[in-house]
Amino acid sequence: MSRIHRLSTRLANQIAAGEVVERPASVVKEVLENSLDAGATRIDVDVEGGGSKLIRIRDNGSGMDAQDLPLALARHATSKITSLEDLERVGSLGFRGEALASIGSVSRLALTTNSADGGSEGCSAICEGRDMEVQVRPAPHPQGTTVEVRDLFFNTPARRKFLRTEKTEFNHLEEVVKRLALSRFDVGFSLRHNGRVIHNLKPGVSDAEKQRRVATVCGPAFMEQAIYVETDLPDFRLWGWVGLPTFSRSQADLQYFFVNGRVIRDRLIAHAVKQAYRDVLYHGRHPAFVLYLEVDPGQVDVNVHPTKHEVRFRDGRTVHNFIFSSLHRALADVRPADQLAENVVAADDGGTINTATGEISSQGGLAWGAPSQGAGGGFGGYQPTGRPPVGGAMEQVSSYGQLHPPANQPGLPEQGAAEDVPPLGYAVAQLKGIYILAENAQGMVVVDMHAAHERITYERLKQSRDTDGIRSQPLLVPQSVAVSQREVEVAAAHAELFERLGLAIEVGGEESLLIRQIPVTLRDSNVEQLLRDVLSDLIEYGSTDRIEAHLDEILSTMACHGSVRANRRLTIPEMNALLRDMEETERSGQCNHGRPTWTQLSLEELDKLFLRGR
Repeated sequence: MSRIHRLSTRLANQIAAGEVVERPASVVKEVLENSLDAGATRIDVDVEGGGSKLIRIRDNGSGMDAQDLPLALARHATSKITSLEDLERVGSLGFRGEALASIGSVSRLALTTNSADGGSEGCSAICEGRDMEVQVRPAPHPQGTTVEVRDLFFNTPARRKFLRTEKTEFNHLEEVVKRLALSRFDVGFSLRHNGRVIHNLKPGVSDAEKQRRVATVCGPAFMEQAIYVETDLPDFRLWGWVGLPTFSRSQADLQYFFVNGRVIRDRLIAHAVKQAYRDVLYHGRHPAFVLYLEVDPGQVDVNVHPTKHEVRFRDGRTVHNFIFSSLHRALADVRPADQLAENVVAADDGGTINTATGEISSQGGLAWGAPSQGAGGGFGGYQPTGRPPVGGAMEQVSSYGQLHPPANQPGLPEQGAAEDVPPLGYAVAQLKGIYILAENAQGMVVVDMHAAHERITYERLKQSRDTDGIRSQPLLVPQSVAVSQREVEVAAAHAELFERLGLAIEVGGEESLLIRQIPVTLRDSNVEQLLRDVLSDLIEYGSTDRIEAHLDEILSTMACHGSVRANRRLTIPEMNALLRDMEETERSGQCNHGRPTWTQLSLEELDKLFLRGR
């Protein structure tokens, strides 16, 4: 066996680079975090060849002095922490002091900086992999820092072989820029690839500017289908945007979660979000969200992952419950009126700005039932020659109405009473015994009457259960379950939780539990497997909703069979009553299985179908 010896500086740095520098995107992440820690308000990223040929990042941060430059490229040298107490309360994005050294060991690195405010006399440091010999020389540069990384992995051919195509590597790199752009609205970002501008994001301070950046990064469709969430507690603050259940994704590719400005991927948080969407999301789909959690830095440990993508909370169970309850309540409170609200803010010139799309408009909205009168007095101001005037056409329509008098039904409000119109409007007709057609202030509403009534019935069954409590029945012969000693300890510690959910669990031995009582609605279920799943959740996350989920599944089935079926003819008053119930019911936008219950067709969308206005 070989004798123990110290590794060379070059080899040690390349081993560290294997953890920190996985691909070009890793380089961009580390350097951008340094720029943000330096107080930059503008960061420009220029890459070539997907980042493998060139990465140039320039910021206007505080910069560095000439004497600090060699240390910046040395391992475990940093200005961000000085003691163990600082490490336990990290407030910066970077703190280990090994990123630049790791990058320099596998690339040709040039770092130019200037700390003088208003001066141009900077300095430059060059490092090309070998033995990390740093060459420092004077160089002109405004205040800030420029990091230039060329020929990534030029001295480690094995690592270079594992790089993907240029397009794939750039997609990873672009995703890093997007994440950091969402983490700091007050910083401007630009990204260029092979000389072409990909993103140019201006700093944003106001709510409208923040929403515009989210729409730019995540797409206008997300902002149009998202709700704003904000919950404040003495120890936590959660805010951001969550997509409606109808705006679900086939992959978890539109999920951004930030803890104190740091983007993370954490199983605890992912479970809390998934649990909040459990009752409204279609099977196999993933929610979309951009969320920010603010917590005391002393309550979170960011030094648990080489790339700092994961964190550990001091009280994970409390954080989990806080995130779940905040999102669960926010999703439950969504009503049709909230979904019909437009994403517009007032502009200085009297017009409006759509914060979802960035579109600026100066045109006012239409009154309920009022035609848009143009300069020519007709609809939209267009009077084609050789056609009968609008007045003549309206007379013809009136004559048709006299031939077929309308049935007795509640009339629509008069002109100008749009504020009196309910969000889902008034029923007009029933289509094929399946859909309800209604008219509201925006246009036409189409409702799946079975799906809508199913959700209403389901929510009422849950309210009845919560009011009356969960009925339980004792087992004639207690059921013994073989478990581990750890699971026995967890079951004993959460005895009150099981009792509240209708389960009576007793310790039968060091590695066994006895089920003495179960909820009545679960008498035909596999209670033993359910108990094992519950204990697994309690060990992993500190909380569980499996029993509630199982009970809800049974109530959902009952609601499905007890709801109005297709091909049943409803009267106009019955349809209007269903619409009013939908407006008051929690989560009425989705049925029990996560499918949408209604959709809106605006007047603009209807006009496009018939090519009106062209």
